[in-house]
Amino acid sequence: MGLTIIEKILLNHSLSKRLEDFIYAKVDFCFGNDITAPLAVKEFEKAGFTSVFDSNKIGIICDHFTPARDMVAANNVKLLKKFSQRYKIKHFYDIDRCGIEHAFIPESGLVKPGDLVIGADSHTCTYGALGAASFGVGSTDLAAAMKEGKAWFRKPETIKFIYKGKMPLWLSGKDLILATIGKIGVDGALYKVMEFSGQAIKSLSMDDRFTICNMAIEAGAKTGLIEADDITLKYMEKASPRAKFKVLKNDKDARYHSIIEIDLHKLEPQVACPHLPSNVKGVSKLKKIKVDQVVIGSCTNGRLSDLKTAAMLIKGKKVKKGLRAIVIPATPKIYQEAEKKKYLEIFQKAGFVISPATCGPCLGGHTGILAKGEVAIATTNRNFIGRMGSPESYVYLSNPAVAAASSITGTITHPKELA
Repeated sequence: MGLTIIEKILLNHSLSKRLEDFIYAKVDFCFGNDITAPLAVKEFEKAGFTSVFDSNKIGIICDHFTPARDMVAANNVKLLKKFSQRYKIKHFYDIDRCGIEHAFIPESGLVKPGDLVIGADSHTCTYGALGAASFGVGSTDLAAAMKEGKAWFRKPETIKFIYKGKMPLWLSGKDLILATIGKIGVDGALYKVMEFSGQAIKSLSMDDRFTICNMAIEAGAKTGLIEADDITLKYMEKASPRAKFKVLKNDKDARYHSIIEIDLHKLEPQVACPHLPSNVKGVSKLKKIKVDQVVIGSCTNGRLSDLKTAAMLIKGKKVKKGLRAIVIPATPKIYQEAEKKKYLEIFQKAGFVISPATCGPCLGGHTGILAKGEVAIATTNRNFIGRMGSPESYVYLSNPAVAAASSITGTITHPKELA
């Protein structure tokens, strides 16, 4: 029986060299952030560990509550900095050097096709876009991995999604994953691998592929995955030109849990309505929804192409009076590129506030918390009750074009109305 990509990666890293239901395997890279890593460090020390498995294969990325929103956040970063200095952790990044982890890590070439990666954050599934096996874990798992360089895995089954047809105008990777979650539900891929394929996927940029894999967790998946191809290899040449890796493919007789086909022919931009990523409707059905805040950014849609799409739509226009509009480039490098290409100037002239790279309002952290009764449309990945602030606020999720158009009209708007 043939193997899927995930099965091959787990087998390649397994200490027993057998593909069993439960696998103890070496990891290529493990990491945490300023929320999850402090607990990992405390558990590491409580266990009496005095060394790490490889100081070059551990990452600590301070992105969630930074720039520090309060004393707790500041002290957490200080704790992580001291730990990194003690164990000579090469990849410790504070705000002066990093951005949102799931944009910064691939941008920095820290993950390669075929890698086995764990991160103490649920959206670690993002790196499946590179053809890697990347799984979110708990902070205690991270503590053990920092010491041993290994972790336990339960072998997941794979659901193959095939997207048929060409991408319609104004659609992006965000719309494909929202439509998919809307189709199967928030538990439709529970502990499965969501493998994304088809002509539409092959035509997507890496930015869109990262977006799709990033939100696999919102369908309950263990991770998302896209088979590495020429677009992946070009990305890796830029991110890590000296990296050595082997591109893995599915065997022709690989076995899948199921195969789901999705036709893109009549698909319009999708919007996830409160309070679940699966409560998805076409944008044309939401014309009368007024919004108080627009957020363009996050590990899902804060990349350069996202900012370009939004900037080109709002160029020469003004944000609706009384509406708060926030843009958050996902990394300093993206910020610099957006500045160079005048995208940030366009946002500023339109009336947007530009934030440094941070997770910010996505998790109700800072830089855009919602009050009771307020409504936001955001390019983020979750819209659970209270996710962006008050439990009596409302968050709609969309692609950058829909968010940008809505910032000008003050209501949820199809981008074709501004183009």
